[in-house]
Order: sequence, then structure tokens, then C-alpha cells
Amino acid sequence: MTQPQDTLTVLYDGGCPLCRREIAHVRGLAEQREGSALCFVDISQGQDMAAAEREALLARFHVQRSDGSRLSGAAAFTAMWSRLPGWRWLARLARLPGMPTLLEWAYRAFLKLRPGLQWLARRWEAPAATGSAALSQYLERELRSDHAGETGAVFIYRGITAVARWRGDAELLQFAQQHGETEAEHLRLIEAWLPPARRSRLLGPWRLAGWLTGALPALAGRRAVYATIAAVETFVDQHYQQQIDHLQAHGGPEGLLPLLLQCQADECHHRDEAAAKAGAGRPALLRLWCATVGTGSAAAVLLARRI
Repeated sequence: MTQPQDTLTVLYDGGCPLCRREIAHVRGLAEQREGSALCFVDISQGQDMAAAEREALLARFHVQRSDGSRLSGAAAFTAMWSRLPGWRWLARLARLPGMPTLLEWAYRAFLKLRPGLQWLARRWEAPAATGSAALSQYLERELRSDHAGETGAVFIYRGITAVARWRGDAELLQFAQQHGETEAEHLRLIEAWLPPARRSRLLGPWRLAGWLTGALPALAGRRAVYATIAAVETFVDQHYQQQIDHLQAHGGPEGLLPLLLQCQADECHHRDEAAAKAGAGRPALLRLWCATVGTGSAAAVLLARRI
């Protein structure tokens, strides 16, 4: 029988706009996993602690174990990630030899940039536009990742279209244009919920990555394209399902759940059609490419939620 985990207390700076966004997302994930044993304490508020202790806690990210001991910096993030659904792979990666030191160096570099990033974040915290006013911070971050993903999807099909036209492949061109129209509609619908100031600031890289994700397999032929689309849409289905589960459990603004359900249904249709066209018995190189595409999609979502 699995023993319950000790409670891990996340000590965060509620006065920092970066921290507020991060913790809102983490809370949403923790609520989805029974037994995550995470609790959250805003140390920027009037806590019963000495000024020197509070100052030290505000200077770096900390988590506190049930025995009272604390971890800070990269080690604290790793401990928190290990409790979150979908992030445990990142915690395992962070514990590989040499990774704790590398992540700690990266965290210290971030701390030097943090004051400037906080200033920018406060500038971006303008009142939300109509349609996004009812979004929680968790849902806002998820929609930001959806917007980035749909942007990438539009450009995946543009990459396929470019190569299909160059090669004179009418079948592949029709496939790309039909699916691309659906993705463009998804993007339009999500943009109605997410004003420009709330969208990812990495849309340029997402467009380039999407175009290459479509064009490169198209150079190898139809089967590579279909297998790539099946891999991408398998991840997207899971990504939308996570948000749907959250809305069904905790509620949300009217109209958002039907939108996500419709987007998910379209993506599943794309996945099933592409998988049927790709067929079984794919070569090892194509399986490796599809695994890389799936991992890259997951990494892109993590970045888009934050930047």
C-alpha cells in the first residue's frame, strides 16, 4: 500500500507578479492530483516571522518539508515538480548527475533578471479585455499555451502546404489546406478570449517551429507527414483534456468549456484521420521523429504558459 506523502509547503512571494502567475498554475495542477500534499503560504503578507527571515525567503524560492527543513532555489523547484501531474518527468531530469548544479546556476542568473522581468510583468498586468475578464490566472495561462499551440498548428500546415505545392502533391496539399482551415478557426476563437497583451511573447519562434515541423516531414513524403500530425494531435488531445477536466471540476466562464470540447473533438478527428493514413509498422527513424515532436510539444507548452 502506498504511503501518503508528507506535506510540502510552498513559500512564495505574493507581491511578485511572476510568482503569482506561477503559483496560480501550480495550484491548478495540484488540485488535479489527489494526494499531491502541497500547500501554499504567501510570505509577502503579515506572517509571524522576523524581518530578516522574511527577507531571506523573499530573495529566493523556498519550500518547507513537514519536518521544518527547507529547500531553496533549483532544489525547491525540483521538489515541487515531483508532486505535480505532468511535471514529474522534469523532476527526474533535474536529478540527473550534474543537473542540480546547472539548474542552480540558471536560477541564480534568473534572479539577476527578475527585477526587470517583474517590472515588465506589472506593465502587462493591464485590465483584461472583455471575454477574458472572468479568466482565472490558471485558465489564462492555459489559454496562452492553447493560443501558442494553435499558432504553431497553423504554421505546421503552411509548411506542409509549401512543400506539397513544390512537389505537386495534390493529395497532401488538400489534406494540409483542409486541416489548416480548422486550425485557423481555432486560433480565431481563442484570440477572442485572450487579448494581445496576454498572449505568448514567443509567437515568432512558435511560427518558425511549426513551419519546420510541417515542412521537414513533407520532404520525406506523405507517410511522414501523417505520422507527425498523429503525434502532435495525440499530445494536443491530452493537453485539452487537462483543461476540460479542470473546468468540469471547478467551473469557469460561460462558453469556454464548449469551445475547448469542440477544439478537442476537431483535433481528435485530425489525429484519427492522420493515424489511419500513416498506417502501422512505421520505421524506427520515423518513430524517433514522432517521439521528438511529442516531447517538443510538451516543452513548448511549458514555455508558452510562462512567456
